[in-house]
Amino acid sequence: MTFLGVFLGLLYSFGGLIVDLLTVGLNWGTAMAFGALIIMPIAFGTVGFICGLISHLIMSFIKKLLA
Repeated sequence: MTFLGVFLGLLYSFGGLIVDLLTVGLNWGTAMAFGALIIMPIAFGTVGFICGLISHLIMSFIKKLLA
């Protein structure tokens, strides 16, 4: 999940940079896009960890029921 966040962060930031280069000047959108390079991998890694934890708890519960 973290690698997906890095990829989407790169895609978003360079897309924003291209839009800003084609318009009058740089704005806060560019800074936010490059900030996404840091935030998106952290967010996706956190979501992946939480999903893994929840699936582990569900599987442990099912394992106890069947055993």
